[in-house]
Amino acid sequence: MIFLANEVTMSQEPESKTVEKHYNRLIFEKSPYLLQHADNPVDWYPWGTEAFEKARKENKPIFLSIGYSTCHWCHVMEHESFEDPEVARLMNEVFVSIKVDREERPDIDNVYMMVS
Repeated sequence: MIFLANEVTMSQEPESKTVEKHYNRLIFEKSPYLLQHADNPVDWYPWGTEAFEKARKENKPIFLSIGYSTCHWCHVMEHESFEDPEVARLMNEVFVSIKVDREERPDIDNVYMMVS
Protein backbone atom coordinates (compact mmCIF):
# COMPACT_ATOMS: atom_id res chain seq x y z
CA MET A 1 0.00 0.00 0.00
CA ILE A 2 1.33 3.45 -0.88
CA PHE A 3 0.53 6.50 1.20
CA LEU A 4 0.66 10.12 0.15
CA ALA A 5 3.71 12.12 1.15
CA ASN A 6 3.73 13.60 4.63
CA GLU A 7 1.22 11.07 5.88
CA VAL A 8 2.04 9.01 8.92
CA THR A 9 1.01 5.36 8.95
CA MET A 10 0.53 3.33 12.06
CA SER A 11 1.53 -0.29 12.41
CA GLN A 12 1.16 -2.65 15.32
CA GLU A 13 4.09 -4.51 16.82
CA PRO A 14 3.46 -7.82 18.59
CA GLU A 15 3.44 -6.10 21.99
CA SER A 16 0.72 -3.65 20.85
CA LYS A 17 3.16 -0.73 20.66
CA THR A 18 2.27 1.87 18.07
CA VAL A 19 5.07 2.78 15.67
CA GLU A 20 4.90 5.79 13.38
CA LYS A 21 6.35 5.44 9.90
CA HIS A 22 6.95 8.50 7.74
CA TYR A 23 7.15 8.38 3.95
CA ASN A 24 8.20 11.26 1.75
CA ARG A 25 7.61 11.79 -1.98
CA LEU A 26 10.43 9.44 -2.94
CA ILE A 27 8.14 6.50 -2.15
CA PHE A 28 6.66 6.99 -5.64
CA GLU A 29 10.01 6.74 -7.44
CA LYS A 30 11.50 3.75 -9.28
CA SER A 31 15.17 4.31 -8.48
CA PRO A 32 16.51 1.96 -5.78
CA TYR A 33 18.66 4.81 -4.45
CA LEU A 34 15.73 7.20 -4.08
CA LEU A 35 13.59 4.46 -2.54
CA GLN A 36 16.31 3.93 0.10
CA HIS A 37 15.52 7.47 1.28
CA ALA A 38 11.72 7.21 1.08
CA ASP A 39 11.35 6.74 4.82
CA ASN A 40 13.86 9.41 5.90
CA PRO A 41 12.31 12.10 8.11
CA VAL A 42 13.63 14.65 5.58
CA ASP A 43 10.77 15.69 3.31
CA TRP A 44 12.63 14.75 0.13
CA TYR A 45 11.33 15.67 -3.30
CA PRO A 46 12.50 14.10 -6.53
CA TRP A 47 13.93 16.48 -9.14
CA GLY A 48 10.95 18.12 -10.81
CA THR A 49 8.45 20.92 -11.10
CA GLU A 50 6.73 20.26 -7.77
CA ALA A 51 9.93 20.89 -5.80
CA PHE A 52 10.90 24.02 -7.72
CA GLU A 53 7.39 25.47 -7.45
CA LYS A 54 7.38 24.87 -3.70
CA ALA A 55 10.77 26.57 -3.32
CA ARG A 56 9.59 29.55 -5.35
CA LYS A 57 6.24 29.83 -3.59
CA GLU A 58 7.75 29.56 -0.08
CA ASN A 59 10.87 31.57 -0.99
CA LYS A 60 13.14 28.77 0.28
CA PRO A 61 16.55 27.72 -1.02
CA ILE A 62 16.98 24.24 -2.45
CA PHE A 63 19.08 21.64 -0.67
CA LEU A 64 20.29 19.34 -3.47
CA SER A 65 21.69 15.91 -2.68
CA ILE A 66 23.04 13.83 -5.58
CA GLY A 67 24.14 10.26 -4.95
CA TYR A 68 23.83 6.64 -6.03
CA SER A 69 23.00 3.32 -4.43
CA THR A 70 26.54 1.92 -4.07
CA CYS A 71 28.09 5.15 -2.76
CA HIS A 72 29.57 4.48 0.70
CA TRP A 73 29.58 8.12 1.78
CA CYS A 74 25.98 8.59 0.63
CA HIS A 75 24.95 5.87 3.09
CA VAL A 76 27.06 7.38 5.85
CA MET A 77 25.47 10.79 5.31
CA GLU A 78 21.99 9.25 5.30
CA HIS A 79 22.62 7.50 8.61
CA GLU A 80 24.46 10.35 10.34
CA SER A 81 22.39 13.25 9.02
CA PHE A 82 19.23 12.48 7.07
CA GLU A 83 17.90 9.94 9.59
CA ASP A 84 18.43 12.35 12.49
CA PRO A 85 15.08 13.90 13.52
CA GLU A 86 16.61 17.25 14.50
CA VAL A 87 18.59 17.58 11.26
CA ALA A 88 15.46 16.63 9.31
CA ARG A 89 13.36 19.17 11.21
CA LEU A 90 15.82 21.92 10.35
CA MET A 91 16.08 20.87 6.70
CA ASN A 92 12.30 20.69 6.37
CA GLU A 93 11.88 24.11 7.96
CA VAL A 94 14.57 25.98 6.00
CA PHE A 95 14.93 24.20 2.64
CA VAL A 96 13.09 22.37 -0.09
CA SER A 97 15.21 19.21 -0.21
CA ILE A 98 15.72 17.43 -3.53
CA LYS A 99 17.37 14.04 -3.89
CA VAL A 100 18.76 12.91 -7.27
CA ASP A 101 20.05 9.49 -8.31
CA ARG A 102 23.08 10.27 -10.47
CA GLU A 103 22.69 6.94 -12.29
CA GLU A 104 19.12 7.81 -13.21
CA ARG A 105 19.87 11.48 -14.04
CA PRO A 106 23.51 11.76 -15.22
CA ASP A 107 22.58 15.03 -16.96
CA ILE A 108 21.93 16.73 -13.61
CA ASP A 109 24.99 15.15 -12.01
CA ASN A 110 27.21 16.36 -14.87
CA VAL A 111 26.04 19.96 -14.50
CA TYR A 112 26.90 20.05 -10.81
CA MET A 113 30.14 18.09 -11.18
CA MET A 114 31.36 20.66 -13.72
CA VAL A 115 30.59 23.52 -11.30
CA SER A 116 32.30 21.99 -8.26
